[in-house]
Amino acid sequence: MRRYYLDNVRWMTIVLVAVYHVIYIYDSIVADIGVGPFYASQPWDGLQYVLYPWFMVLLFIVAGMCSRYYLEKHSAKEFLRSRTRKLLVPCTIGLLMFGWVQGYISMAISDAFLTIPDTVPGFAMYFIMVLSGTGVLWFIQMLWFLSVLLFFIRKFEKGKLYELSSRINVVGLVLLVIPVYLSGLILNTPIIAVYRFGIYGFTFFLGYFVFAHDEVIDRLSKYAVPLIVAAVVLGVIYVVRHFGDNYAVMPTVNCIPAVAYGWAACLAILASMKKWGDVTSKFMGFMSKRSFGIYVFHYLPLSATAYVLRKYTSVPALPSYLLVALAAFAGSFVLYEVISRIPVIRWCVLGIKKEKAPKSVTRRNGGENV
Repeated sequence: MRRYYLDNVRWMTIVLVAVYHVIYIYDSIVADIGVGPFYASQPWDGLQYVLYPWFMVLLFIVAGMCSRYYLEKHSAKEFLRSRTRKLLVPCTIGLLMFGWVQGYISMAISDAFLTIPDTVPGFAMYFIMVLSGTGVLWFIQMLWFLSVLLFFIRKFEKGKLYELSSRINVVGLVLLVIPVYLSGLILNTPIIAVYRFGIYGFTFFLGYFVFAHDEVIDRLSKYAVPLIVAAVVLGVIYVVRHFGDNYAVMPTVNCIPAVAYGWAACLAILASMKKWGDVTSKFMGFMSKRSFGIYVFHYLPLSATAYVLRKYTSVPALPSYLLVALAAFAGSFVLYEVISRIPVIRWCVLGIKKEKAPKSVTRRNGGENV
């Protein structure tokens, strides 16, 4: 059974990730990121506070749910093999092949080349650029690690926890905010803030064990309206209280207002999309099919365009934002369509084994979520 609402949640959230990065590249709040702001104070930077507390948490929940649905029709070995090809290959081999391009742009933006001695050999510079080009691939790196962890957990769990979790009601789902908050306090990498293994790992497994139950989502969907109201109220409180703080690092990233708002937003989105968004169309199918490509490729044309505009032109704020947004979406579509058609390269960069036949496209639009 195809759960169209889940496809729509995923591609819409990824679109918002790209929008977030359009704002982020000109951020005025966090020092030393992006190409620099247009003004000392930019109210629209508040959009980052609206999105950051929940959008990656939601993507990990969705990934956990899709892992469960995949494993209902495939063996554990097939799951691990599929996830290794689709996730590990792009963020290792693909990174070595293609990541240096993003690394070059990122280092140019931060003026990193000015601090590197000329004595550094070329091969070392290449690996520096590769590491600098990891960028958005941190998500699929973590997702592969969690998929491997799930592979081993299933050997011991034997489905008992999954069966028990089907009984949880809406109050229980709301109260999960407490362990979500506590998980955000642990397993955070000290230097690279995005690797939050505690909260992202916990919500991935919540997706697998709890939210993958259709009956749980059905119960949740009955409370879509109050959950939306709660998310809006908590979001306003969080943004008002913390606008100007660095939202991506401790303590703000895991403060009580941020986690309460983020969790309410995740529940509200899942509930409302199940209630009103369990539909499909040609456009939705098109976006769903290309959502992975948008995620992987959007930041390269986005950051390159912002860098060129800032360094070589004096284009004002609004046109710059529009041009960068256009570059993000058009560039990601073009890169995906080109690279997905090149043998070997498509396997390295996107984990695509071969061109999909028309029958496979039909299956994607009507089969299981993966």
